[in-house]
Amino acid sequence: MEYQDLLSGFVRLHVLHHAVKGEIYGQWMIDELARHGYQLSPGTLYPMLRSMEARGYLVAEGRAAGRSTRRMYRATDTGREALAVATRQLRELFGEILEQR
Repeated sequence: MEYQDLLSGFVRLHVLHHAVKGEIYGQWMIDELARHGYQLSPGTLYPMLRSMEARGYLVAEGRAAGRSTRRMYRATDTGREALAVATRQLRELFGEILEQR
């Protein structure tokens, strides 16, 4: 991903946005991000999901999916609060960036 150092925060917020709305899983999130022009590999997304889980933003539960188990993620209360704070900050910062155009 070009400019990964800048855009990875956007990806995390997008993941959190969807995890607040309902359960997500890795491949669905890869496909969702692709709709927005982000091409993430499983080798990038899955460590990100595990990191977000370790930091307390997400909680995962294993679910049977055919012959395998799929990890379903949802936002924790901490994740919901973090998204609310980030949303307020995004509005302020992006408002400034976009008004310069």
